[in-house]
Amino acid sequence: MQGRTGNQQQRIRSRRLLTVSLLTCGVSGPVSIIGCVSSPPAVVSNVGMLQYPADQRDAIWERVVRVLNRYHFQVVRESKLEGVIETDYRAGSSLLEPWHGDSVGYASRLESTLQSIRRRVIVSLQSGASGMMTVSVRVDKELEDLPGLAANYEGGATFPEADPLNRDLTQVVGQSGASRWIPVGRDGLLEERLLQAIQGTIGHP
Repeated sequence: MQGRTGNQQQRIRSRRLLTVSLLTCGVSGPVSIIGCVSSPPAVVSNVGMLQYPADQRDAIWERVVRVLNRYHFQVVRESKLEGVIETDYRAGSSLLEPWHGDSVGYASRLESTLQSIRRRVIVSLQSGASGMMTVSVRVDKELEDLPGLAANYEGGATFPEADPLNRDLTQVVGQSGASRWIPVGRDGLLEERLLQAIQGTIGHP
């Protein structure tokens, strides 16, 4: 009886180990795990970057450009020699523009609604000595600083409070001075979202 009980307990432990191994392979996603034969050798994801085989450089380059266009960023510079793709600055999407994906999360959309925010994206594709290519994304974020009041309305241009007799209508389409932009750091949420889009783990914004 003791022998049979021991064999049953051993079979139960073996089944548990097999179940844990299958669950581990199932949640691992595209990352390869030793012992999981079915896991494909796809993208290796690290903190803030992606890694691909270097021979996929052209395909990944085109994928990056498509993702940037999907998020409505205009590419202004591409240099395969430097491995850099740079976009122009884009005004942040407000709460009234849910179809744009550059403002990630409610707080970012509220911020872009209450004040002028702009962002630009710089993607770096650098090949290493190990036959792998590293893809990293940087999103610079800036806040607009107006030097004075903007008179962008007809009443303010026609009847300014400081000088009621001055009817300079050129202020209707302008402001009192050129805008200044203050760097406020990087947008980590958008960087993560773009990396996920490049990796293919999320769909359209």
